[in-house]
Amino acid sequence: LFRSAAWVIGEGAEADLRILIYVIATLMVLFLGSFTYLSLNSRKARETGLVGAKLRPCPGTPNCVVSEFHDEKSHTEPFAFSGEASVAWKNATASVTSLGGRIEKDTGDYLWATFRSKIWRFVDDVELRLDVAEKTIHVRSASRVGKGDLGVNRKRVELLRDLLKARGLGA
Repeated sequence: LFRSAAWVIGEGAEADLRILIYVIATLMVLFLGSFTYLSLNSRKARETGLVGAKLRPCPGTPNCVVSEFHDEKSHTEPFAFSGEASVAWKNATASVTSLGGRIEKDTGDYLWATFRSKIWRFVDDVELRLDVAEKTIHVRSASRVGKGDLGVNRKRVELLRDLLKARGLGA
């Protein structure tokens, strides 16, 4: 392979071509290794749960959205509902699982679910909090590692919103 490629690009270039191939192979190994590291690191559970009866705020990175805090970058609207809170909660739980979420904890007014990306198996956390008095379900969706998520968490919340609307909730 090296000798035939050197014939195309000229004499004496065989060593340069070999170095280029080694550099490219090294960069590929580093790239794949870093994603593998992040994937394995994302499987470690992060802090979830309520803080002062609210969902946790986002850490200031674009890979998180939350409805309880009004930071312009990470804010999303909560899911509004009418009717029985228990029916809304049941529909919200069913919607999370239908999107591929795995329910880790459900207390009836707080839910924590995990989602895994298809290729690298990164883990994201989704949390819901039922506010019966305001007839809303607050939501937080966040990646466990990295800073960016290509908008995956915001899209997930909007898909959840669409599912809740389809189930008759005014989400």
